[in-house]
Amino acid sequence: MHEMTLQASVESLEKVLAFVDAHLEALACPMKTQMQIDVAVEEIYVNIATYAYAPRTGEAQIRIETVSEPPSVRIEFRDHGIPFNPLARPDPDVTLSAEERQIGGLGIYMVKKSMDEIHYRYEDGQNILSFTKKL
Repeated sequence: MHEMTLQASVESLEKVLAFVDAHLEALACPMKTQMQIDVAVEEIYVNIATYAYAPRTGEAQIRIETVSEPPSVRIEFRDHGIPFNPLARPDPDVTLSAEERQIGGLGIYMVKKSMDEIHYRYEDGQNILSFTKKL
């Protein structure tokens, strides 16, 4: 398992993506899969950086582990921010036009649709969200 802890700020997104991409490239991850994972990482991390500690700041931890059967990667995000389960929100009605849809929720919906598994729990004062993508 590889992990990175940093101040949760939108300005650190490039560091987070570089950390994830270095691991994925070492696994010879297909480009399409890497792009899907990058979108999911960006969505989850930016949400933590923007909302978890508002108006203060705090740390975010990102963990990456490789699963051998089936070949996949699991990425976990941890923060000590406000308890929030993004999976508890109903999915947006994507059949509505953009003008008719409520604001918010589309990013996590995209993560749910593009990853093979996604889980959330609140444990020991931490939000813990993880997703798994088959390689």
